[in-house]
Formats: sequence, structure tokens, C-alpha cells
Amino acid sequence: MKKLISVLAAGFTTISLTAATETITLRIKGMRCEECAHKVTTVLKKLPGIEAMDFNLERRTVAVAYNPTLTCTDSIEARLAATGRYKPTAYSPDDVIKRGIGLRMDDMHCQRCADRITQRLQTMVGIDSMVPHLDKQYFFIRYDANKTTKADIRQALLDIGFTPVSYYTSKDISFAYFNIPKEACTEAAIEQVLALDGVDDVNVNGKRGSMAVTYINKDITAEQLLQAVREAGIVATLPPAHECEEEK
Repeated sequence: MKKLISVLAAGFTTISLTAATETITLRIKGMRCEECAHKVTTVLKKLPGIEAMDFNLERRTVAVAYNPTLTCTDSIEARLAATGRYKPTAYSPDDVIKRGIGLRMDDMHCQRCADRITQRLQTMVGIDSMVPHLDKQYFFIRYDANKTTKADIRQALLDIGFTPVSYYTSKDISFAYFNIPKEACTEAAIEQVLALDGVDDVNVNGKRGSMAVTYINKDITAEQLLQAVREAGIVATLPPAHECEEEK
């Protein structure tokens, strides 16, 4: 749930592929998470000649590198089809792969903020539709995963001054927003906070000097989270009451 990943199958390497190596890319609609990717890996590595696997969970695809003298595409597809859940279909870069993403932005305060976000997203290839929810400070965005990615969408929002993190409609999920020094807005800071118990997603914005966190409130309270962030060496403070400049 945290990041789009590329998973290499355990025990395989892409360094020593032979000249005979071929690759097939398959869509597996039932493959939705890292655990699913691990199960697909376990199934396929039992076949002779499988040399590497590269997963894209956002598109739900796996690229399988194999030695055609030892196995074939029919065997690969049959082995996956036999699982029932991970039955493969053909993949094409021209496929339309609809995905949805909810993003919370505590620094989205007014309709003008929402309009700026809408205008930016409308310039991106692959955005299908979007719905702002100002009362809960989040956007729901539908997009084509063959044309853009969650990471691209998040970066576009960062670039115009917002700090998006994953949004879920669950009473067990809460959101925190801190001011931090701009120089502390680094990937290292993100990794430090992601490692804390109960934290699901983290983002920082160096332009704004902000950190946004999605966390599981059954595992950590807002006060504990702030303290843990500070103990990680990040000088975090709660922002003052906001007066949106865009409303003026």
C-alpha cells in the first residue's frame, strides 16, 4: 500500500542472463499486493528456465525472463492459470488500465487551492477524472496506469506546493501535518518516519517546509507520532491556524 515497487524474484538475477533469454509480459488482474507478487514468484520459480521476474503492481503486470530452450510462454501461462486467482492475460502498452487514487492534502484549504490542483492535473496525460472533497481535504483521481503513475501524480502536486499522502476512508486511519525545516525535507526523513510503528505513508515538501503523514490511530496517537518524529531527529512543529492566501 505504500509504494509502487519493482520486485525481483528471490534467488534470481538479471546480471547473468544468457543470449537466449526471452521475455514475456503478462497482466494478472488478481495480483494486487506484494504478497500476491511473492506467490506468483513462488509458482513460477518451480518452472525450469525462469531467470528473472519484474513486477509492476500498479499495472498488475509481471515481466518474466526465461530460457526458451528450457521452458515456453505456454508453460508459464498454464502454470499461472492453474492457480485460479493469478490467471494471466495478454499485456499491451496500448491497454487502458484504469486505477484510482485518493490523496489527502492538509495544505489544500479552499476552492482556489482545489482549482489549482485541478488545472495542474488536467495538463497530465493519462488523467481520466478527478473529484475534490474540500471538507475532508482530499482528491480522488482516476487515471490510466499505462500513461501515468501515482508517483507522477504526487510529484505534480508537490511541484505546485501541496503535500499529498494516501487517503483511506476508514475510522482507523488518521492524518498528521507538521512544519519542518526545509533542509529536513529529504528522502531520508521520509524513510525514518515510515519506519515508525503505525505509519502508513509519509511525504515532505521542501518548498513549503512540510511533512504529511497517514497513520493507523490504533497503533499510535497523534501525540506519540509527533514525539516519535522529534525523537528521530526531525524538528517538527504543529502549524498555526491557517489563513489561506489564495482566498484573498
